[in-house]
Amino acid sequence: MYLGIDLGTSAVKTILVDDAQRVVASRSHALTIDVPQSGWAEQDPATWIAAVFATLDSLKADHPREMAAVEGIGLSGQMHGPVLLDADMNPLRPCILWNDGRSARECTVLERRWPALRATTGNKAMPGFAAPKLLWIADHEPEIFAATRLVLLTKAYVRLVLSGEAIEDVSDASGSLWLDVVRRDWSDEGLAATGLTRTQMPRLVEGCAEAGRLRHDLTQRWGMSKRPLIAGGAGDNPAGAIGIGAVRPGATFITLGTSGAVITPVESVTANPDRIVHTFCHAIPAMWLQAGAMLSAGSCLAWISQLLGASEAELLAPLGSRPAAPSPVSFLPYLAGERTPHDDTDVRGLLGGLSHATSRSAIVQAVLEGVAFALADCRDVLTDTGLIIPEADAIGGGSRSDLWLAILANVLNIPIHRLAEGETGAAFGAARLARLAVTGEAIASVCIAPARTATFSPEPALAAAYAERLPHWRLLYRPSH
Repeated sequence: MYLGIDLGTSAVKTILVDDAQRVVASRSHALTIDVPQSGWAEQDPATWIAAVFATLDSLKADHPREMAAVEGIGLSGQMHGPVLLDADMNPLRPCILWNDGRSARECTVLERRWPALRATTGNKAMPGFAAPKLLWIADHEPEIFAATRLVLLTKAYVRLVLSGEAIEDVSDASGSLWLDVVRRDWSDEGLAATGLTRTQMPRLVEGCAEAGRLRHDLTQRWGMSKRPLIAGGAGDNPAGAIGIGAVRPGATFITLGTSGAVITPVESVTANPDRIVHTFCHAIPAMWLQAGAMLSAGSCLAWISQLLGASEAELLAPLGSRPAAPSPVSFLPYLAGERTPHDDTDVRGLLGGLSHATSRSAIVQAVLEGVAFALADCRDVLTDTGLIIPEADAIGGGSRSDLWLAILANVLNIPIHRLAEGETGAAFGAARLARLAVTGEAIASVCIAPARTATFSPEPALAAAYAERLPHWRLLYRPSH
């Protein structure tokens, strides 16, 4: 038996997986985000630990026999958030999250201090990453920075509590701007640019490698017969890739979660940081992921649902399973700024083309289309690097919607496939990494792709209509600086 623990932004999800890769049970515990100022986003690491323990306590209560047989634990989590620890390994402040935009000025400072940043990390400095956040803390909270003895990313802090070990995997470390992504090692030059050294960083491992064991007292608390091994694990998107078997070059997938992304595994790095292509190490050796990422995807549907006072299901039901034509309304999904391709933390969303005749359904369809158009931007910057994307799998909560996947297929003009178990990707991928760390099996034999349960193919007339609309949609963006 294996556990996969995914520390998301809105919830911790823990699943119990058997040797046949069946999900025996799952538990979820909600998290909240603190917003001290507009554009900021923080969480108290103590709430993560409480949520993780709550899910494991529940599994122990309801599935004691299966929990007793757990051999390995895999961790995945939201990327980019640094946890600053003092000499006693206690957090010094709340974690600044991936969608926090306060450190835009520090990005300019960091690139000036470290001219080789883009060539070394494969990424442009952006506020979402960890390193600019440390510069902001050094400038605005110098006493906190001075007291920092260890910097861990989100799931590595969970590992520290579970095992007592300070270890990070290379995929999550890729989102820090301190990693040399080709060498898969910390960059001393990059650390120095933010006033840090290796002594303040965790040991690095591959995602499928052993990275500590569960503490004795916690092994007893959850009734396990022996101390489970804890795998290196992965950031949420690399873990999602493992969960759907995206372990070969070209196995492109699209995430429609709170945020969104178009992600392709590659065997060598062809970075394009100037166009905001993200380059991360994969959770398996000698592989990388290249991605275009957007900050608001599924959260846009949640926003319009709250605004209109109706559930998402109520909003989508009148629209059916496919669009008849593009909506007359246009929507920019930049509710929290945007990454690819603009790197603009201050830009905000927009609804355009409204009239007295505008219906609720037209607005809702426009929201889905706006996210799809933004994902087209992500796809295009990837193809600019030479990647070929003839089809894609879709995962995340948004992949439940036939309408959304039909829109996406026509906007991108490629087949989009829905996967079985497409919503458990990150936690399931973490459980697979735990199994690999325990058994040493071949990666391809464990990381098999789930069945495709539906395929949404573009329709020539509708795809042409969206192709005509896309350049007009792009004209709606106005840089905020």
